Formats: sequence, C-alpha cells, structure tokens
Amino acid sequence: MSSTLSSSFLALAVITTGLYAGFMLTFLIAIMPGIAALPDERFTAAMRRFNEKVPGPAFLALFLGVIALPAVVVFGGDGGRDRVLAVAALVCAVGCHLITIAGNIPLNKALAESEGGDDSAARAAFESPWNRLHRIRTVLSLAAFALLAAVGADF
Repeated sequence: MSSTLSSSFLALAVITTGLYAGFMLTFLIAIMPGIAALPDERFTAAMRRFNEKVPGPAFLALFLGVIALPAVVVFGGDGGRDRVLAVAALVCAVGCHLITIAGNIPLNKALAESEGGDDSAARAAFESPWNRLHRIRTVLSLAAFALLAAVGADF
C-alpha cells in the first residue's frame, strides 16, 4: 500500500477510534452517573430508549470502523513498531466489541424484554453488570485510540 494511502487509513482509524472512545467515555462519566439518580422506572425507561437509538447508522459506522480501519493499518502497513502498536490497538478494539456483543447487548435485550414488568428487579439485574462491562470496554476503546494515535505520532 502506498505511504499516502496508508497514512490516510491511519488517520481515519485514529479519528474513528477516537470518536468511539469518546462515545464510550461520555456514557461512563456523564450519562450513566446522570441517570443513576433516577427512580427505577425512569432509569429503566431511559436505558431502554438509549438502547433503541444507539445502534443507528452513525453508531454502526463507528462500531464497524473501529475494527475495519485498524485492520487495514495492520495488514497494509510497513511493519516494525508501528505494526506492533496497531495490532495492540486492534486487539483492544476486538476485545471491546466482544464484551459488547457477549455482555452488554444481552443485558440490553433482557432489559427491553422486562418492559411492563418489575422495574426494580430489571434495574437490579441490569445496572451493575452493565456498568462493570462498560468500564472495561471504555478502557479498551481508550487504549485502542491511544495506541493508534501513537502509531501516527512522530516521537
């Protein structure tokens, strides 16, 4: 792959991964603490609405780009230290996605299916495990972003 094309994919990978990490961080430091104080019925209603809206086209582009673009950098790059950092970033991104698919999405689905039932029980089953998994995937997404940014840094 040409140096210019490789640099373009790296820039896109950094931007996409940074946007995704920012999205995760926003949920961690603002949204979840903000709705934590809500009563059970309002908390569960808010999370259900978030979970309906998040997997839209823009989010899906980020979700897929966070894997696809670093993969292009890994497999189309020049090797050396940059490839090691890009591989580490890709591993972090894949780990984040695995947690999302195997952990957060099933919790989201269970919460959706509990609508009309006991909101206190639904929240108790959802909030703590979802937040624990979200903290891990936020750290992984931030690490992926930092690693990709380091690939592009001149130091």
